[in-house]
Amino acid sequence: MIITRLKHENGQAALELALVIPLLLLLVFAVTEMGRVGYAYITVNNAARAGARVASVGGNDQDILTSIDNSASFLDLNALTVQISPGESVRQSGQDVTIEVEYPVQLIIPVIQGVIPNPVVVGARLSMRLE
Repeated sequence: MIITRLKHENGQAALELALVIPLLLLLVFAVTEMGRVGYAYITVNNAARAGARVASVGGNDQDILTSIDNSASFLDLNALTVQISPGESVRQSGQDVTIEVEYPVQLIIPVIQGVIPNPVVVGARLSMRLE
């Protein structure tokens, strides 16, 4: 009785493993990709905050861009898009200065690219009053 039962269960564990491994790998890859997107989002937010702070204390556009580049140094700075409004020549004390930073995160895992649009654009927009 026991011998016949064991003969029918040969390969059951291998089959269960073969069914579960793709789902586990997909989950691990999805968490990795979302971690990369989350890291880029936090970095872009911090860069926008740093740029807005420099703008609020009267920094010029070059100082603002330098501050943003220093805060986002682990990202590809060539892909980073920064918009500063209003322009440096028309800023006045008491006026709001708005810094908008965007960064496209290229997804690496092909399966995830089929579910989420590639690239994922993360952005931040922050306004501070000019002192």
